[in-house]
Amino acid sequence: MARHGGGRGWYGKVVGAALGVTVLAVGASVWTAQAGVVGDPSPRATASAAPGGAAEPVAATIVHASDQGARGVNITVDDGPDPAWTPQVLDLLREYGVKATFCVTGTQAQAHPDLVKEVVAAGHRLCDHTVSHDTTMDRKSEAYQKKEILDAERMITEASGGVRPMYYRAPGGAFTPYSRELAASRGMRPLGWNVDTKDFEQPGADAIVATVEREIANGPTILFHDAGGDRAQTVDALRRVLPWLEEQGYSFGFPVR
Repeated sequence: MARHGGGRGWYGKVVGAALGVTVLAVGASVWTAQAGVVGDPSPRATASAAPGGAAEPVAATIVHASDQGARGVNITVDDGPDPAWTPQVLDLLREYGVKATFCVTGTQAQAHPDLVKEVVAAGHRLCDHTVSHDTTMDRKSEAYQKKEILDAERMITEASGGVRPMYYRAPGGAFTPYSRELAASRGMRPLGWNVDTKDFEQPGADAIVATVEREIANGPTILFHDAGGDRAQTVDALRRVLPWLEEQGYSFGFPVR
């Protein structure tokens, strides 16, 4: 999800109480966070994400492209699962025959494993969105980054019944060379976005739809949210955006791996 401030205070309160993590608001550019070049040395993961078995390394560069080619679109949904909103998003995706990538936090996966299993059963893909959704990940130590990413990988894999996350999206785009290499070494392709709907700001369904229509030419990966607040506007916008994209000749796919 995009980096932002006080509108997401519930994560800081819930996770801070549980994990002692302080979530700080920052104003750094998401595109700066996404634009870095992967560097050395490559980290070596020591934690296991059992019961998922061995992971095959993937490229550590941040992916945006769709496996459906030039007219492909990737629907990505962040911060859940949430018992109020994820089922509604899943219903819409099912209605329009769309597969999406769900960027799941470890705490939410652990709290709602039934919903993680529903996501997988419907043919969608999972993405590691860290344990606590700390948008200052890029300012923290490598040890902290490693724990957030690998613990979330384990929590999501366990919640899903053994299905590993295929991608890693840093909260707020707070990628680092280390975090990208670590995720990639665990088989999780770093995942960016091209269209930030800013639905977390609740600008109204009309504004969310207009953002997609205006910015889809920037690239195929669209960012929505199914948790972190009232997502009624997101649901309404998706009900309009999904058929509109199809009418424009787009095909729905997954980020390339």
